Amino acid sequence: MHAYRSHTCGDLTAANAGETVRLSGWVHRVRDHGGVLFVDLRDHYGMTQVLADSDSPAFAAMDKLRAETVIRIDGRVKLRDPSLVNAKLPTGEIEVYATDLEVLGPADELPLPVFGDQEYPEETRLAYRFLDLRRESLHNNIMLRSKVIRSLRNRMWDQGFTEFQTPIITASSPEGARDFLVPSRLHPGKFYALPQAPQQFKQLIMVAGFDRYFQIAPCFRDEDPRADRSPTDFYQLDLEMSFVEQEDVFAAIQPVIQGLFEEFGGGRPVDADWPRIPYAESMLKYGSDKPDLRNPIQMQVVSDHFRGSGFGIFAKLLEQEGTEVRAIPAPTGGSRKFADRMNAFAQREGLPGMGYIFWRKAEDGSTEAAGPIAKALGHEPTEAIRIQLGLGEGDAAFFLGGKPEQFEAVAGRARNEIGRELGLTDENQFKFAWIVDFPMYEKTDDGKIDFSHNPFSMPQGGLEALSGDPLQVKGFQYDLACNGYELISGAIRNHKPEIMFKAFELAGYPASEVEKRFGGMVKAFRYGAPPHGGCAAGIDRIVMLLADEVNIRQVIMFPMNQRAEDLMMGAPSEPTNEQLRDLRLRVLPKE
Repeated sequence: MHAYRSHTCGDLTAANAGETVRLSGWVHRVRDHGGVLFVDLRDHYGMTQVLADSDSPAFAAMDKLRAETVIRIDGRVKLRDPSLVNAKLPTGEIEVYATDLEVLGPADELPLPVFGDQEYPEETRLAYRFLDLRRESLHNNIMLRSKVIRSLRNRMWDQGFTEFQTPIITASSPEGARDFLVPSRLHPGKFYALPQAPQQFKQLIMVAGFDRYFQIAPCFRDEDPRADRSPTDFYQLDLEMSFVEQEDVFAAIQPVIQGLFEEFGGGRPVDADWPRIPYAESMLKYGSDKPDLRNPIQMQVVSDHFRGSGFGIFAKLLEQEGTEVRAIPAPTGGSRKFADRMNAFAQREGLPGMGYIFWRKAEDGSTEAAGPIAKALGHEPTEAIRIQLGLGEGDAAFFLGGKPEQFEAVAGRARNEIGRELGLTDENQFKFAWIVDFPMYEKTDDGKIDFSHNPFSMPQGGLEALSGDPLQVKGFQYDLACNGYELISGAIRNHKPEIMFKAFELAGYPASEVEKRFGGMVKAFRYGAPPHGGCAAGIDRIVMLLADEVNIRQVIMFPMNQRAEDLMMGAPSEPTNEQLRDLRLRVLPKE
């Protein structure tokens, strides 16, 4: 017999009754039933119930076992009494009567329990991640992640893509986040960077004559953490294609992502209709460039109903240039109680509140508007708002005003909150949308022009488009949104040096700086570059959605904490003096 096991803890069924077997695994829990000991023995594959009574040679050793001790047992497979069959386990029809037991790895007292999925402080869970990973839900999430990546690989090969690997140590490149820098020992005073994405390399692969590339790529960005974003590194499905337009990229990636969600979505419906929503429209209707389309609410501009009206706050606001008033319809939300709850939400978001109107049945049987805004506006404007929004008795509308860029994000969150509160959001499905026509540039806080998205994107209209107002230039840039998350970001690339120089010039990069920072790519584009484009899909976020988790750390095997620390391995750590001398570096003391 094998030294450790003849079967795994997920193998044995009624067909094995009477056999002598050997199992190895972790003691999930021990139960004492008055002279009969039961051990739930767990390994990667499943769970098997092991028992010993006072007649068993293994009884004394089993009586001393601690949870999470690693043991080997020999024993006979017995059928359980029909009344004791556990239908939830594949091994639930049998149990193993132990005749011999050996402790392979003793366990100290546990800093957190593995049995059960009770909440535990995250700092403890991350410091003892190897224990946390033994818990069923987290173990299943990591296995799901592995299956998702295997499926992605197979689907990409089936779509005619070829897998290549790109460097991990490279040069710094502006990708919208801070680089992790790596000092060079051989070139003192110079630094490599960990790639924020394989952006330049995948474009160079196209210039080199390869047609369809993909990679399961690690990416490194020194970012502030969020629930749906790792603060240090993440994995993406990276792809690039030659001789394509935007629609070609969409056609190539949709079957991959849709098939993945159909395979691993747990039977939740996957909408096959992926609309194209211009960025400006998405911000207007949903207050976000990653809208949750499971929520049917669409915001609308209602400025004309307030301009010069009796509601002085909005009337005066609209006298300022660039301001507007938007309404968030709230079907079935027509009660003062609900309006108060939404006002409390707005105050938590840092606003004094949200104006509202709700409609109810009047004494004469007609529909009347109620609330402070309705009183100030009067019947005709409130009725016009109701008709525009398609609302009726028992419904409400909430209002936000000002410059759109100052209130859109809060309006988007309010829309999501209203949809959830009123049960309008169908959370048991996946709904996708391509967000297109992103602006190429944005104005920074200090009034300068900078790239708002990927700097390597082709502007719509080419070189001619760059001769006017930069803030009006749209790029061939696109994101895929699903259920309120950005899953994919991509673009048709700028493959012409003269357009690239002009695009960077508008963002404050002179030609000399472009040559210095992207010399390899600029040089390559002078030797016959094909039109090309692609995108990248965030694997961690995809798995998070499929696993129905809200925190990305639940689908990463060894994540950092909120402060970008690895509590298990002790990173980041202080370098030794010898390491610093080798690199000719000095660490400045904290201020």
